[in-house]
Amino acid sequence: MHCKSCKADNPAQLRHNCGVTPDDFQCQTQASPEVIDRLKTYAALLVKWQKAINLVAPNTLSDIWGRHFLDSAQLLPLAPPGVGRWLDLGSGGGFPGLVIAAMGIPGVHLVESDQRKAAFLREAARVMDVPAIVHVQRIEAVDPAALHAAMGGSPQVISARALAPLAELLPLAHRLAGPDSLYLFPKGRQAEDELTTAQRYWTIGTVDMLPSQTDKAARILRIRGLEPA
Repeated sequence: MHCKSCKADNPAQLRHNCGVTPDDFQCQTQASPEVIDRLKTYAALLVKWQKAINLVAPNTLSDIWGRHFLDSAQLLPLAPPGVGRWLDLGSGGGFPGLVIAAMGIPGVHLVESDQRKAAFLREAARVMDVPAIVHVQRIEAVDPAALHAAMGGSPQVISARALAPLAELLPLAHRLAGPDSLYLFPKGRQAEDELTTAQRYWTIGTVDMLPSQTDKAARILRIRGLEPA
């Protein structure tokens, strides 16, 4: 698919050539005008708050739509159809969880222990008018039963972006999961090595190592059926 701003064939090429624009994002995701408006609001707020809080790496601010919005939105088609309970761990500046909420998923819960980042997440959810819930806690301190009650059931999807190596991330996620939870973890070029290490400690039912749309060296791990080895 070609997109408007620089006629590139794919998002990775778009980012390399000229950065991803809102039109490019809409072209790649088929997002509605309402979603684009929400994300424009989100982008403006992120730039404003970035002056006081380090929400994203400063060198990525010039390509928010590619490095953060499209990189997050690409997880949505990998989730089960009709997903309504999505848990995002270590949300930071809101990626991927708040983008998923902006895309129209109603039951997104974000866990972020940093008080200032949590304040940003709540303000971003408010100005975008999306029903995302922010839990200001360390992941280790979240009570699974209370979380599941707040979500109306165990999470259907658990995501985390740039939070921890997989061997450290899996125990954090597993304790908050349900028996049918799907895990979606964007990873960098070390994805295969991280998976090999994690499999020493975890029995994984199925794992798909999928290409990232925004970085040819990155992968997305889609995991089902996780138990301690």
